[in-house]
Amino acid sequence: MTQSYAPDVAPWVNDVTRHPLVTPQAKEIATRIFARIASGDYPFGTRIPAERELAAEFEDTRATIRQALEFLAIYEIVSRRAGSGTFVSYRKPSAGQAVAQPAGAGAAVGNININQLAETASPFAMNIAESILEPEMVRLATIYMSTRDLGELASQLALLETIVTESDRFASLEEEFMMQIARGTHNSLIVAMYAILYEVRRQPQWAASRRQMLTPSKIRSIQLLLRSLYDALQRRDVETAVELIKLHVASTHEDMIYES
Repeated sequence: MTQSYAPDVAPWVNDVTRHPLVTPQAKEIATRIFARIASGDYPFGTRIPAERELAAEFEDTRATIRQALEFLAIYEIVSRRAGSGTFVSYRKPSAGQAVAQPAGAGAAVGNININQLAETASPFAMNIAESILEPEMVRLATIYMSTRDLGELASQLALLETIVTESDRFASLEEEFMMQIARGTHNSLIVAMYAILYEVRRQPQWAASRRQMLTPSKIRSIQLLLRSLYDALQRRDVETAVELIKLHVASTHEDMIYES
């Protein structure tokens, strides 16, 4: 295997075997934080700024910041200690320390090729996957979401409700809203499975179709449904929350059929 010496290359560039599925915003923020660590701005052992401070600095939600920090923790760049904060655990490799080259294609995450899934999955297959996963995901989230989780979901919903006609931005925010619900299950396998659907729907061929469906009236309809869903989650009303997400899945499926 060819080896090169690249002390400041983020480890996920050369090692996709541990690469979790994260949002592009979270990965970008993780990369920027890593650059600060590699440059010595955040030396080994130091406590990096709190999530609230980073959210303000990067102008993003605390949910995205948390995802970025968890991404860094997977690669042992930082260590997250409950009640204490996030500390730098990365030591800059010496010039003689080898860094392995990536073994697979860039579109693959572990053994999952998102591009291939996006090309081969049908709208019907997507609907089946959503119908199986999303109701159970919402059921678990209704039970397990913390006050903090609900607060971050409320912030995401507030952003969603400001959109009137911007279909691109609305689609992105809607996906992040659902990912926040997935994270609220506190079940890493559910999060990983839902992240695959999230990534497939972000591929150009899926995203373009979704944008065409998002007329102003459709955006308003979804906003009202997601507000009701949030209210049910907040009340811990499992039955209503599950019924609402089933309605959402059915409506999306009808749109797909109409579009096709």
